[in-house]
Amino acid sequence: MKQRMELSAMKFSFKTCVPLLTLAAVQCSCGGGSTSTAPSSSSPVPTMSRVFVVVEENHSYNSVIGSPDMPFLNGLVPQGALATQYFANAHPSLPNYLMLTAGQTIATDDSFSSTVSHDNVVRELTAAAKSWKAYAESLPSVGYTGPDVASYAREHDPFAFFSDVRNNSAQSDNLVPFGRFSADLANGSFPDYAFIIPNPQDDGRDCPAGLTNCTDSQKLAPADQWLKDNIGPLLTSSAFTQGSLLIILFDESFSDDTAHGGGHVPMLILSPKAKAGYQSTNLYQHQSTLRLTLEALGVQSWPGMAATAPGMGEFFK
Repeated sequence: MKQRMELSAMKFSFKTCVPLLTLAAVQCSCGGGSTSTAPSSSSPVPTMSRVFVVVEENHSYNSVIGSPDMPFLNGLVPQGALATQYFANAHPSLPNYLMLTAGQTIATDDSFSSTVSHDNVVRELTAAAKSWKAYAESLPSVGYTGPDVASYAREHDPFAFFSDVRNNSAQSDNLVPFGRFSADLANGSFPDYAFIIPNPQDDGRDCPAGLTNCTDSQKLAPADQWLKDNIGPLLTSSAFTQGSLLIILFDESFSDDTAHGGGHVPMLILSPKAKAGYQSTNLYQHQSTLRLTLEALGVQSWPGMAATAPGMGEFFK
């Protein structure tokens, strides 16, 4: 059962906003940083050398942004560009992960196990001769596409469902345990596109090891430490500083937050080419992130709803 985190107003460094229910201009009055209230930008997204996507779990924008339980993540906000009106597409997890990578929710629950043959990010990257990897913490072996094992949650790993991966051993070899991440960082051998999946004890979903009941504060603190330990070194590496894009976002909000399908969640863009301290109040969802990840690599064919999703060029210089 997901628990709502009770935070006082003193915990927040940003004012909350009430969105208008439209995909055009979502306007509100927010404090801090430069903001945009115009319709989503048609400005082009600059070409990036690499794209990294990190997906956290099951918390609302207001429980994360300004939270003392996530000092590392909040310390990155002034360095990056923040989407203050970003909403997940559905509940539970899997439909959101599929939207982030296939542009459609496809599944209705996390027990889904069928092969997904829809167009997806792997297909588009391969067609454009771009390399990719999914780094999944607790994945039992390279290329594993089976059900949950121990701390590995397949519903957080959309690549394990795609026919492009399940039916092609060369592609499934790109689905790797997270331990490969530090090796690729050390060797400077990251792919063009990297999708990073912490396990449920490190992404904010579950209690830390040894606890069966815990508060949201106890879930967020280890998630933040995981980001500091694993993403912190990436941010100071040449793999990032030489023109890459890093996106950190949450798959869905609390289960009782159904705004726009999956609730209000944080989405932070970090890049040498992003506008530092920028805050947008335009409405975005996961299909726009899918479009952004491909557009940033020069790929102009976008799966599913990404093809018509609002572009995110406003976040860049």
